Amino acid sequence: MSGIVEFNVNKFRDIYPSLKATDAQLSMYFVEATMLLNNTERSCVKSLAEREVLLFLLVAHFAVLQQRIDEGNESVGRVASASEGSVSVSLDNGQATLSDKWYQQTPYGAKYWALTAKYRSFLYIATNIAMPVRR
Repeated sequence: MSGIVEFNVNKFRDIYPSLKATDAQLSMYFVEATMLLNNTERSCVKSLAEREVLLFLLVAHFAVLQQRIDEGNESVGRVASASEGSVSVSLDNGQATLSDKWYQQTPYGAKYWALTAKYRSFLYIATNIAMPVRR
């Protein structure tokens, strides 16, 4: 068994039927997703099933962002407030850090960010081994 997730367009479309993108676009988004999440045997996400879920979420995130651009919405951020008379929109990223602002633009990106929290945590290993010091 290979240590990578192969992109299955039909499976993706079954899971996310409301997303509008061509097969070629989805394949390109999958390549982009692998630029953010390592899809090799050296990935920190060892479970292929879990890695597939995360990669699919990234593909969906890319698809929604592109769909918004195609519709003429090039705004970045969440809508904090909106008015109708004389049209006014305020965008906000809240208390988000620089890293997660981009992911929080879509529900798929926000879900990806939440599910990958365990991989962004600091790992501390306590030992009793003294560090060699040259004097």
